[in-house]
Amino acid sequence: MVDLTEQERAALRAAMRAMAEVMAEIGWTTPLNALSEQKVLTLAEVAVGAFQGAMRASASPSTPEVPF
Repeated sequence: MVDLTEQERAALRAAMRAMAEVMAEIGWTTPLNALSEQKVLTLAEVAVGAFQGAMRASASPSTPEVPF
């Protein structure tokens, strides 16, 4: 596994919280292979979007680049 920075770990926690909201709507006992393609795409989009948003939010205002 990749050695994550604390910033990346925090972003993953943000992504998990966002994914948990979607999973609560879908149903926690629903197997992943029972999800429609659209629901899997939604789950992926939410995870990636939340991770990127958290990384962007944690970037230093003096740094013009996003830290990923």
